[in-house]
Amino acid sequence: MRVQDARGHWIELPAPAERIVALAPHIVENFYSAGAGDRLVAAVSYSDYPEQARKLPKIGNYKALSYESLLALKPDLIVAWGSGNGDEMIQKLEDFGFTVFVNESHTLEDIALSVRLFGELAGTGNNSNRAATEWLKRLAKLKHNNKKLTPISVFYQVWNDPLQTLNGEHLISDVIESCGGRNAFADAIVLAPKISIESVLNRNPEVIISSGMGESRPDWLDAWEAYPTLSAVKNDNLYFVPPDIIQRHTFRVLDGMGMICSNLRKARAKASTGLTDGRAR
Repeated sequence: MRVQDARGHWIELPAPAERIVALAPHIVENFYSAGAGDRLVAAVSYSDYPEQARKLPKIGNYKALSYESLLALKPDLIVAWGSGNGDEMIQKLEDFGFTVFVNESHTLEDIALSVRLFGELAGTGNNSNRAATEWLKRLAKLKHNNKKLTPISVFYQVWNDPLQTLNGEHLISDVIESCGGRNAFADAIVLAPKISIESVLNRNPEVIISSGMGESRPDWLDAWEAYPTLSAVKNDNLYFVPPDIIQRHTFRVLDGMGMICSNLRKARAKASTGLTDGRAR
């Protein structure tokens, strides 16, 4: 079989892969969505969804691998995350003689494509195609519900120290736009730029959405209250979305998208009435 990866490289396999190593938590999750979780023989740290993924041997993290462990596993396919693992790691894996399929998702539709491709690579195409089709129906419905809305400016905060956001090439920017928002830093040159507080104040977003590292709202989101003239602060539009359902490029991103769409509806309602109604936590 021949399948084209995100680099445009054609990956050739004599038969569907039976021993697969996935080098990012979202790749692991998407293999399970494709009905091919049982083909995984190893993953990286934080690969914790679904529950079965916790039992997979871990061979490092997305930036540092145990190559000795990889060689011992004898995988017939390694699936890498292009922007996360990086060119140097991918090249080193290929130098070791591994077959590497590079995956990347820039849009919501790319998630469904990834699941389809993983199904093709693992020989579970019927399952993966069915799952992707159903998911795309859910996505289309969400997008339809937010068509023709007046755009609202959104600053998406990945982290606080250093202060970091995402540009228009990132999938989360597609989520924001699909909810009727406008990424305040869509024009940034790099995918995940480090920015200054002054630049946020200058762009004066109407909404600030943060993620963080866990299920709890980060304290640093409320640090913006030190800037009461900022539109997002003035109108109580500081919102939190758990990172696992928005920053992982998986089917669960629609759960995070639903939260963002709801937050933007609240912000839009406040703008139209001139009232604030307290922050949703």
